[in-house]
Amino acid sequence: MKTSDLGAKLLRTRWFMRAPIGLFRARLGFVFGGRLLLLEHLGRKSGQWRDAVLETVARPKPDTVVIASGFGTGAQWYRNLQAQPECRVSIGGRYRAVAVARTLADTEAVSVLARYKCEHPRAYRESSGVIEAAIGGSIDEVPLVELTLRG
Repeated sequence: MKTSDLGAKLLRTRWFMRAPIGLFRARLGFVFGGRLLLLEHLGRKSGQWRDAVLETVARPKPDTVVIASGFGTGAQWYRNLQAQPECRVSIGGRYRAVAVARTLADTEAVSVLARYKCEHPRAYRESSGVIEAAIGGSIDEVPLVELTLRG
């Protein structure tokens, strides 16, 4: 099994993807060094709070984080943010900061991904292989979401 196939399988494994949530809840998110964040978003149908642990793509400002929807526009967290952009984010030493989500325009996304590719070439190669194996499409086509933290 190729590394990208194994990574894609892990992305689809619920317990694996939810494992870091306990650390964020215990206010230990700093152990991830800002590479991962806990996104709390409202379910568009249920109105219940939902959680997703996601990798950051960029941190253009201290109060701004960019994340990628590795499963495209079908990801539940992505669809929920489209319906209700207000959310909460735990990252680094920040815990449950109120944030607002905005999907980046294609031109903005291209620029962010190009910068990520230059700054983190190995991570880009590995992530692109995993995402492409998971969705059968290019990493360059996944939507990027900017989270602006307010608190």
